[in-house]
Amino acid sequence: MSDRRNNVIDRFGHWLDNTTPGDGVHEELTALQEMLDTDRRSEAETKIHEAFYKELEFGTGGLRGILGAGTNRMNIYTVGKATQGLADYVLKHFPKDPSVAVSYDTRILSKEFADTAAQILSANGIRVWMYPETSPTPMLSFAVRHYKASAGIMVTASHNPSMYNGYKAYNDEGCQLTSEAADEVLECIHRLDPFKDVRRSGAGAPITMIDQTVVDEYIEAVLGAGVPTDCKDLEVVFSPLNGSGLKPVLRILEEIGVGKVHVVESQREPDGNFPTCSYPNPEKKEALAEGLALCRRLETPDLLMATDPDGDRIGIAVCAPGTQWWEPDLLTGNEVGLLLLDFLCANKELPEDPIVIKTIVTSNMVREICGRYGLEMREVLTGFKYIGEIIGQLERDGQEDRYFFGFEESYGYLSGSYVRDKDAVNGAMLICQMAAHYKARGMTLTDRLKELYDQYGYYVDDIAEFAFEGSAGMAAMAAVLGSLRRDPPEDFAGSPVESFIDYMNHDTGLPRSEVLRYTMANGAGLIARPSGTEPKLKVYLSAKEKSKEASLAVTQKMKDEISDYIGKNDA
Repeated sequence: MSDRRNNVIDRFGHWLDNTTPGDGVHEELTALQEMLDTDRRSEAETKIHEAFYKELEFGTGGLRGILGAGTNRMNIYTVGKATQGLADYVLKHFPKDPSVAVSYDTRILSKEFADTAAQILSANGIRVWMYPETSPTPMLSFAVRHYKASAGIMVTASHNPSMYNGYKAYNDEGCQLTSEAADEVLECIHRLDPFKDVRRSGAGAPITMIDQTVVDEYIEAVLGAGVPTDCKDLEVVFSPLNGSGLKPVLRILEEIGVGKVHVVESQREPDGNFPTCSYPNPEKKEALAEGLALCRRLETPDLLMATDPDGDRIGIAVCAPGTQWWEPDLLTGNEVGLLLLDFLCANKELPEDPIVIKTIVTSNMVREICGRYGLEMREVLTGFKYIGEIIGQLERDGQEDRYFFGFEESYGYLSGSYVRDKDAVNGAMLICQMAAHYKARGMTLTDRLKELYDQYGYYVDDIAEFAFEGSAGMAAMAAVLGSLRRDPPEDFAGSPVESFIDYMNHDTGLPRSEVLRYTMANGAGLIARPSGTEPKLKVYLSAKEKSKEASLAVTQKMKDEISDYIGKNDA
């Protein structure tokens, strides 16, 4: 413990001595140093420990962390060190004409971090293609592919609260880095001192702003992945949640001819503070509150849509049959994905030997729909990058046209192979086309969802989330996972555990991952995994019974039981 404390103090001192006055980081460190000599010493020591007890982890999703000073925080120095590591990787693997595409969302310091990354890449002799304004994650993936760039950087923390920012790294196919590539970049990063080894200036390669024609080509690619539908009678409320989705989503809705579009004014403009929504995650009802209020005032909308800050996730609400907007149906990511898959299968020409891809925590009803229409279903680990990897492999095998649709329960969808990440612009188009299709037949999306349940069975999927903040929280979460692994429960909701799969230690045919999966004799399922983006343990619950009420009862009982288990083992 003493050695660990000394390491923290050494890192703090190193940063205090080497940061530059006026950079914001130096001032924060100086304030902490001054607190150490006051009656707030204990508070300062805790803050220093949390900021320096480890380095911000770089993985397949890049970096993500709280803004601030320290090795475990997002700042110009951690961004710089990661970018130098990525630059070293690019120069090794792409020595001839290396280039990197860069984009950023509306978060606090996103533009500054993107500029920092661009300057370091340029100083390393790597050409930079950079969007001149905030642009969604899928547009970054598209730019990597358009320019045949060596890599890509998207500055975002996706749907995290405003205190976070992050940095997604993409490979030359426009897909987030594979585990092998991320490990190699991490090795490069670990060798660097953020103050001595990062090239930040000097004559370098050009930094070129991405042209509007690239945006136009992206929009055309999105349109080509849709289902031509008459949308003139559709009325939509849309919120970008103060993020980067406003312009591309409004443009795609105009292109497909949506009759009326109302933007939630309080969430229209870019604002990384997210003043009306502390947690800008379209999965959560709280994020939709402003949009629902507008729907209630208007009374007539068919649909509410909201995209997250980096424009790759989309959540929706609809007005249930016979109700008003104060009683909306907030459809889950699974429900929207199932509706879209069914809609595409019934209304879009299927390619030869079509493939649908879902993550292991996504609804098993996908298998039923694929069986009904004769599609091959493939299952991957949680994270859209794994779906992107399969699309990439199909492309390398000359079978790119086989990809039909992919989605994950966390509100991410993609119906075309023009990018290698989930795309909320694509999702917004498909959802509107689907809603218009059913409206013309006197149906809502809720009506169609009920038909699917009647046809395939009452699949219910739910999620429980458990927060584990700070270094103590991470240790506690590791203890809970260790307990679940060593001594797995014998039953859930009164049904015996029929199989237990540890994705870290069992051969599953997928990459090793910190995932524990339990399948019960009654067909119910439970999957536990740490979030890759937040300090949380996520537990996914699924059941299929003879009625929706019975399925809900099973998932709720499992949720109660796993909550009790974690409460007893959180130590």
